[in-house]
Amino acid sequence: MSGAWNFVRRSFYQDSVTLMRLTRDMEAVPGVRRASAMMGTPANRALLGDAGLLAPEGEAAGPTDLVIAVLADTREAAEAARAAAESALTARRAAPAPGAAARPRTLASALQALPGATLALISVPGAYAGAEAVKALHVGLHVMLFSDNVPVATEIELKTLARERGLFLMGPDCGTAIVNGVPLGFANAVPRGRIGIAAASGTGLQEVACHIAAAGEGISHAIGVGGRDLSDAVGGLMMERALAALAADRDTAVVCVIGKPPGAASLEKMQKWIATLGKPCVAQFMGQSPTGGERWHAAATLEDAALAAVTLARGATPAAVEFTAPPGAIARLVEDAVLPMRANQRWVRGVYSGGTLAYEALGLLKARLVHVAAGLTGGGTGHRVVDLGEDRFTVGRPHPMIDGSVRREWIEKEGADPETAVLLLDVVLGYGAHSDPAGEILPAIRAAKIAAETTGRHLAVVASVCGTEGDPQRRSAQVAALSAAGVIVMPSNAQAARLAALIAAKRP
Repeated sequence: MSGAWNFVRRSFYQDSVTLMRLTRDMEAVPGVRRASAMMGTPANRALLGDAGLLAPEGEAAGPTDLVIAVLADTREAAEAARAAAESALTARRAAPAPGAAARPRTLASALQALPGATLALISVPGAYAGAEAVKALHVGLHVMLFSDNVPVATEIELKTLARERGLFLMGPDCGTAIVNGVPLGFANAVPRGRIGIAAASGTGLQEVACHIAAAGEGISHAIGVGGRDLSDAVGGLMMERALAALAADRDTAVVCVIGKPPGAASLEKMQKWIATLGKPCVAQFMGQSPTGGERWHAAATLEDAALAAVTLARGATPAAVEFTAPPGAIARLVEDAVLPMRANQRWVRGVYSGGTLAYEALGLLKARLVHVAAGLTGGGTGHRVVDLGEDRFTVGRPHPMIDGSVRREWIEKEGADPETAVLLLDVVLGYGAHSDPAGEILPAIRAAKIAAETTGRHLAVVASVCGTEGDPQRRSAQVAALSAAGVIVMPSNAQAARLAALIAAKRP
């Protein structure tokens, strides 16, 4: 008989990356419908409850307890999932082989093993992240705070402390950075160069860095400051520090600033900071019309921001790009997609793993189409975009850049809607991402196209690939795999969204 089972390990703290891997291992067990491994904080217990995964044992768990939650067809399947989780935890705790690198369990022991370390990457549940970050800052370490769900008040305290000590606090929810050529988090393999990036955005940073690399330039440093840094509540505490560092860096010739629209007070402060850079600057704020300042160039899209930075580095004047292919080629793509469609196919349905890329796509669709649903929840009956990296879709499950399970479900669901004309997708490569992101979602794409064909429909699938040839997944290999399955792969997320909008605009 199907049901939810919870298994609790008392006082058994695990970091978020480990928890995501446990979830993936459990969901691979036959008979398991859904699984999650989470620390028993009140917020996490509420998430488990909302997902139908909470049982009495988990309800009684404390913040330092590990809750293994399983929704399965039988008790036996749930026990098998628990065994898979325990096996993974045992393997993680196994002693290292002779000669293997040390695996310290505390910050103090880590510093003993690596006395020259200058940065700590923290990936723990938000309830504990602040305390760990304070420890790292007090011993003189810069911090990349990968953790999310960190209170704003804690963020302000941490960034104030970091500034007092002349350190960086990148984050919270900082998924990407490149410092001194070293990729951190979900970063891409890009060459060193003369363009610096300060970003309140993860996949936005990745998209810009990859386009800069494709244009033949490189990155000096890419500093993630956390998505809330430009809010008036935080006031750009780390953006100011990032811009000052890039201004002082001899290897940085051009600075690129990326993020969602800043608060009014933060924007006023940032304009002053940019004015003192002494270097050309490009700014791109999602959802905001490009309005340049006296000392900075405003870009409409992430691709435009990257190309503008490259152009400024070469001493030329930036120009926006609509499509890199000739107009005739774009017109043929639209015509070939539209002609086989049935009359009732009208809508663009975006299914995204990258939050900033989803936000950019939504803005581009809104500028070109009517009946576009607000927000990135995937709701509404018209054109819509969903960001599957949001917590509501990944309760205890790996981020869709790591595991494609949630995306496959949504691709098949959106493709099955008889009114869907275009599936719009992103594929994000890099360190930390799935080893074959395209391969992860191709079965769902093929299934959706076949299901459409059996009902006399033609389903257009448009995608972009954020990555480089140096990435472990190799961009050209990912593009080739998608193209072989009939996916129209565009050179950028912005161009993919524009093409999807053109196709939809041709429908009745």
